Amino acid sequence: MYRYDEFDETVVRERAAEFRGQVARRLDGSLTEDEFRPLRLMNGLYLQLHAYMLRVAVPYGTLNGRQMRQLAMIAERFDRGYGHFTTRQNIQYNWLKLVDVPDILDALADVEMHAIQTSGNCIRNVTADHMAGAAADEIEDPRPTAELIRQWSTLHPEYSFLPRKFKIAVTGAEEDRAAVAFHDIGVRIVRGADGSIGYRILVGGGLGRTPMVGKVVREFLPRKELLAYLEAIMRVYNLEGRRDNKYKARIKILVHELGTEAFTARVEQEYAAGSGLGAEVDAAELTRIAAYFAPPPLAPEPSGEEALAAGRAADPALDRFCASNLAVHRVPGHVSVIASMKPIGRPPGDATADQMRALAAIAERFSHDELRITHMQNIVFPHVRMDDVAAVHAALAEAGLETPNAGQISDIISCPGMDYCTLATARSIPVAEAIQERFADPARAALIGRLGIKISGCINACGHHHVGAIGILGLDRAGRENYQITLGGEPGNAAAIGERLGPGVDGDAVPAVIEALVDTYLAERESADETFNEVLARVGFDRFKPALEAKEVADAAA
Repeated sequence: MYRYDEFDETVVRERAAEFRGQVARRLDGSLTEDEFRPLRLMNGLYLQLHAYMLRVAVPYGTLNGRQMRQLAMIAERFDRGYGHFTTRQNIQYNWLKLVDVPDILDALADVEMHAIQTSGNCIRNVTADHMAGAAADEIEDPRPTAELIRQWSTLHPEYSFLPRKFKIAVTGAEEDRAAVAFHDIGVRIVRGADGSIGYRILVGGGLGRTPMVGKVVREFLPRKELLAYLEAIMRVYNLEGRRDNKYKARIKILVHELGTEAFTARVEQEYAAGSGLGAEVDAAELTRIAAYFAPPPLAPEPSGEEALAAGRAADPALDRFCASNLAVHRVPGHVSVIASMKPIGRPPGDATADQMRALAAIAERFSHDELRITHMQNIVFPHVRMDDVAAVHAALAEAGLETPNAGQISDIISCPGMDYCTLATARSIPVAEAIQERFADPARAALIGRLGIKISGCINACGHHHVGAIGILGLDRAGRENYQITLGGEPGNAAAIGERLGPGVDGDAVPAVIEALVDTYLAERESADETFNEVLARVGFDRFKPALEAKEVADAAA
């Protein structure tokens, strides 16, 4: 893991001290809410329906046990005993008092954490593949590149007051587990024709009210040119992005309006004009950063596979867990273990303070003191010996986090919705919980297999509904909560935006609609390996439309 240098430490401490003074002036009335708002947003602090919400940065989703324990302490001391893991690999606290926030920032600084650039019109927390450094299909660990971008972008004066927020993701694997095509800039580590490492650059992806798939503007960018090229992209956006309309202020709109070819030409022009002036990647600095991400000393342990197989044969619960919650590791005899933060009947992504401490303890004992937050709102232990999987499962079970549903139908991504968010137009969490209950039977979930459901409580799409195989969007229709269903979304290599199935349905009817869709999928698939989206592409949308008119749906809506 990256460790703060003297500069990092100073920046974080000074920012926390500065905000303490700003909070004091807000509390004594010296600052109005309108004056205070841009200051708090620079520090990840939102005013939501019931209380202040603080979004804490977890760069590229990586943290250690000490940091997770501090997050648990903050949840217990300053919140209501829990936190919420987000689709940006961050954590949020939803029930804070303003007077406590400076103390929270100081506590974060004590463990090399902060809330800088987790909100506002700036470059947000840089995300990356949650299997970084462990995945068998990895070309290169993306975290050194992500850390380089973090250092370059943090408090960058030119990119602190952008037309709108800006998101960057990095992946270094053949499979895109970071959804790079749906970011303002997506960075894919690739090999050039000569075998050298470089980057494929995508620009203009995003969700929200105008979802778009990112466009490739450079097929291969030499490593040393990365920051200078990013500067050229940012400069074009900063100069030409729409500031007259916040709904059209994202770079995806600029790319769309100019066209990919014209936008790319503008970037190349800006890049050429700044040649020699931009920040060239310093090879020695990147090497220094990369050293912090050196993989732990893992020796191949072929016997571990046999031991795990024997354990699975003796314990059906362990077998179900392993079938869904393990990922292949690059070193034989090891796996990456996924702790689902979607137990049936609980808000997706929430974790209690006790659960955070349990996660920390598991990481320290079994995963070389490392955890990852995924953009699916789960937790990954990246380096676990197969011999230890049974013990990890037992520890997760003790914490209530052993649900064997990673990637399955009940592993639902959901935003907080109208229960918390001032922007939401409908509830999300109750709908997610109702769907989970409908598919709570582990045997039925296993039969269905991998199927991604994602729920957003408004058009801003924080629940990523556009890229769910089944997406659910909650809207307000004349004072009633109404839910649109989309099908066919995909966040990875085959990036695609889901298409609307038909008219929206009332909230009470949503679980029945989802069940009818799943029943149609099971009836039409030709093998257990055929995914929902593959069936959809083969049989067409019309085959799924009757799900909206199912008798149970009509009964539920009556």
